[in-house]
Amino acid sequence: MTDDRDLLLSSYDYELPPRFIAQFPVEPRHNARLLIVNQEINALGSVKHAQVWDWQDELRAGDLIVLNDTKVLKARLRVRRSGGGSAELLLLEPFGEGMWLCLARPGKRMRPGDHLWLQGREQTPIRLQVVSIDDSSGGRVIQFPSLYDTRNNIQDLLDRFGEVPLPPYIDNHDPSKEDRYQTRYAMNPGAVAAPTAGLHLSDELIRSLHQKGVSQTQVTLHIGLGTFRPLDKEDLTNLELHSEWVEVNQAAVKAVNECRSRGGRVIAVGTTSVRALEGAFKANGDALKPFIGKVNLVIKPGYRFGVIDGLITNFHLPKSSLLLLVSALIGRQRLLAIYREAIQHQYRFFSYGDAMWIAPEAVLPEVRPQATWGS
Repeated sequence: MTDDRDLLLSSYDYELPPRFIAQFPVEPRHNARLLIVNQEINALGSVKHAQVWDWQDELRAGDLIVLNDTKVLKARLRVRRSGGGSAELLLLEPFGEGMWLCLARPGKRMRPGDHLWLQGREQTPIRLQVVSIDDSSGGRVIQFPSLYDTRNNIQDLLDRFGEVPLPPYIDNHDPSKEDRYQTRYAMNPGAVAAPTAGLHLSDELIRSLHQKGVSQTQVTLHIGLGTFRPLDKEDLTNLELHSEWVEVNQAAVKAVNECRSRGGRVIAVGTTSVRALEGAFKANGDALKPFIGKVNLVIKPGYRFGVIDGLITNFHLPKSSLLLLVSALIGRQRLLAIYREAIQHQYRFFSYGDAMWIAPEAVLPEVRPQATWGS
């Protein structure tokens, strides 16, 4: 049951000592710690502490895990402005005919009509132009050469000029370890940030789950501004998020329906898999069908889930849309209590941090899928 405070941004704040912000990933991937939430929701109670490798003991033969197979682009570009100063662009999404929406720093010094020169080591500079300011994002629409009009077509340019855009709270960037900021199953280029829960899944763990009888399927959500942009309005009643590109294909729909028919549980690996599945469900009138397009679904307390039963996820930033999503599953007060316990036990937070498993029985009964849909 929601209360009025669930719709106030300040209710999703918590204090995190900086030493608990993970600066590097654990090796091997499945050695990260796992906080297990598998109790009924009636009381806060205690949680179990384990490692991600132990997650397989929480799953059953017949369960389905849903992975986001997006691949992080080398979307951070260094440019030189007309006046000679240096600047940065973060490529977000295509706007057609070689134009791309980018976050710009310093944005105030990139005005419509200005030229920029894309620079890279041992590369001939490429001239770009600022076309306009995008009011909804505060970014800049940048004209690239017209052949770079899609995520696939621009990959070559990004490989030559770009860098993987690690989050700003990670202090040390080591280009030689950029593969560690990709999931092992990343296939479809287009994200500007990693689906971080999936970073914990090693090849060995995925094989072990398969041997246990846990099936898997893939969806795609290209993580963009909607995932990581800080929320800035206290009243969350009419919260809107920037749209992100989603693909849920027929194979994924079939896998979910087959899981339902055999009595299995649909488990999302990360909040992006949740948004992809739930976004497709809502876009099709509360029915899971194939979907390709943009999704700006807001999941906050009071949301009734249509597809997913459980979730493995990382620990998220205060006052973020991801914290709202996880609160919708288990309740804001319980989530914050769990975060306090995680801090007390010195868990590592954010992108390279540890993970939390929300078992289906821990989900609020009133928000669980009704399991009457599908065919």
